Amino acid sequence: MGTWLVNYGPVGEAFIQWHSDGTEWENITHPSAGGNLCMGEWVQTGARTYYRNHYGWIFDPSTGAVAGYFNETETDTLSKDGNSYTGTNVSIFYDLAGNVVPAPGAPSPAPAGGYPGTASATRIEP
Repeated sequence: MGTWLVNYGPVGEAFIQWHSDGTEWENITHPSAGGNLCMGEWVQTGARTYYRNHYGWIFDPSTGAVAGYFNETETDTLSKDGNSYTGTNVSIFYDLAGNVVPAPGAPSPAPAGGYPGTASATRIEP
């Protein structure tokens, strides 16, 4: 739980808050006109291992209209000292009808199984 600075490699960096009620909130370094906020839930799945499932809206940056949404799932392993974690994730993008589509700006077709990624995070001290 707490606030974390997360590095997603070339995808960007984010501030994430993990809450004690099993919810989480994220603000990533993407332009706000295209969508940079997401939220979801997390559960502990093992010793120092957590699974996160979250969603965010995607907007057409030229019109501001909602263009779709994405779902990212991530499995994270907390360090023994509790001050960092690393993880792997998969993001899948959808249009408003629920059809799988490429990530914004990515070529068609979308990869089978989504876009894989990694995360490394450092706890922000209160």
